[in-house]
Amino acid sequence: MVNIRCGQPVVKQADEIARLQQQYAYYQDKLRDEERIRSIYHDMKNHLLVLEGSQGTEATRQMAQELRSQIADYENYIHTGNEFLDIIIRDKAEKAREKQIDFSAFIDFGTIDFIEPLAISTLFGNGIDNAIEASEKLPREQRVILVKAGKVQDFVSILIENNCIDEKPVDGHTTKADKFLHGFGIANMKKAAEKYGGSCMTAQAAGKFTLKILLSVTK
Repeated sequence: MVNIRCGQPVVKQADEIARLQQQYAYYQDKLRDEERIRSIYHDMKNHLLVLEGSQGTEATRQMAQELRSQIADYENYIHTGNEFLDIIIRDKAEKAREKQIDFSAFIDFGTIDFIEPLAISTLFGNGIDNAIEASEKLPREQRVILVKAGKVQDFVSILIENNCIDEKPVDGHTTKADKFLHGFGIANMKKAAEKYGGSCMTAQAAGKFTLKILLSVTK
């Protein structure tokens, strides 16, 4: 007789690995799109500047100025110093805005080039997704997510903080409906951190959830 219960964790792990691979492919596609958009953006910006300063009609100049102000939002995106991470942060920031969440990120990855893209996706993607999900349960004025990351001495520090409901974990585990997958997501982050000689820690107190990741630069 086949023990279905014993086989479930293997299936769950395979599903999670497949999901991570799809997530990585998604961000790779976004990165290629970003390169095309960057090229188009700079051409458009230069053309619009020429139109604004041209001898055309006032209406033409106003239209050019208005269009340039609209595409200028591109410059307001968060630049981390890592193109792959840029895509992840912009994607998550847009999702946060759609859900009326105050999203702030202060990230300097300009000198950090030893972390593989899949690990970056695992650490930042899972961490911010969890923060967004927790924020959705709160009133609009309490929805706040803060992300800080950069090099501190011989470590790379990643901090993700969000307000949350003070829920008591059920049986010592997550209160999510799919407890196993959420736990495995955290496990993936821990494995990614351990791969670089680091650690992944979580804490919840006074309505705030904190995820702290440390990676060893010298690993």
